[in-house]
Amino acid sequence: MIENRPGLTFFSHFILWLGVLIVALPLWIAFVASTHSAEQLIATTVPLWPGDQFWTNYSNILTGPASEAVGISVSQLLLNSLIMALGITFGKIIISMTAAYAIVFFNFRFRMFSFWLIFMTLMLPVEVRIMPTFQVVADLELLNSYTGLTLPLIASATATFLFRQFFLTIPHELIEAARVDGAGPVRFFIDILAPLSRTNIAALFVIMFIYGWNQYLWPLLVTTDESYYTVVMSIQRMLAVGDDEVAWNVVMPTTVLAMLPPVLIVIFMQRQFVKGLVETEK
Repeated sequence: MIENRPGLTFFSHFILWLGVLIVALPLWIAFVASTHSAEQLIATTVPLWPGDQFWTNYSNILTGPASEAVGISVSQLLLNSLIMALGITFGKIIISMTAAYAIVFFNFRFRMFSFWLIFMTLMLPVEVRIMPTFQVVADLELLNSYTGLTLPLIASATATFLFRQFFLTIPHELIEAARVDGAGPVRFFIDILAPLSRTNIAALFVIMFIYGWNQYLWPLLVTTDESYYTVVMSIQRMLAVGDDEVAWNVVMPTTVLAMLPPVLIVIFMQRQFVKGLVETEK
C-alpha cells in the first residue's frame, strides 16, 4: 500500500526539478552563447536568451575553417570523432564477445589465468600505458590515421567481464541442443549467442560510444595532421589563443554540436540500455 502524502510528493518533485535545472542551466547558457556574435559575448555578460546569429555562427563553422587554430570545418571534426567512436565501439564489442566466448565455452590450458590477466588490466588506466602504446603506434607508422586513433583503444576488460558473466548463464541444455543440431562453434556464436546478447550489446554500445567520442588525450598525441583532428580535442585548441580574445561565437557552437551525438545515442537507445543493465535474456 502506497500512502498519499502531498507534502512528500511536492518535496520529491521539487528536488527532482532542482536537479534538472542545475544540470540543464549550463547547457542552456552554452546554446544561448552560440547564437550571439563575438562582440556581444565579449562586451557583456553571457545573455540568458538566444540571439540573432544562430544560422550565421553554425553555418560558418560547418562549412568553413573552424578557427585559426583548427583549419578544417567542424563537420569534418564531427566525422572524425564519429569514425573514431564507432571504430572503438564495434572493436570493443567484437573483441570482448569473442574473448568471453573462448573463455566460457572452450577448455584450454591457462583459461582462467588468461581471463584474470585481462581483468587485471582494469587497474591500468590509459594514462599509465600511453607512452609505450604511442611508441608502438609510431613504429607501425599509424600516426595521423583512423587506425591509429581506434586500434589501441579497442580492447576492453570491462566488456569482456560483462559478456563472460552473461555467457555463464546460458543453460547447458541449449548448448547440447545446438550441438545435436549440428551447430559448430561459429554458428553457435552467430546464430544463438549474438541474438541472446543483443541487450547487453546495446548497453555496451552506449557506454563505449560515449567513451570513444569523449577521448581527448589519445587523439591529441597521435594526430598532427588537421584532417584527423577530433572535435573534443579541437575545442581545447580553439581556447588556447594566448593573449588574444577567445572566439566564443566559434567555441560555443562547436561545443553544442559536440554534445549532440552522445545525447542522441542515449535518447534513442535508452530503453535497450536500461534492459541491458537490469535484464538477462535467455
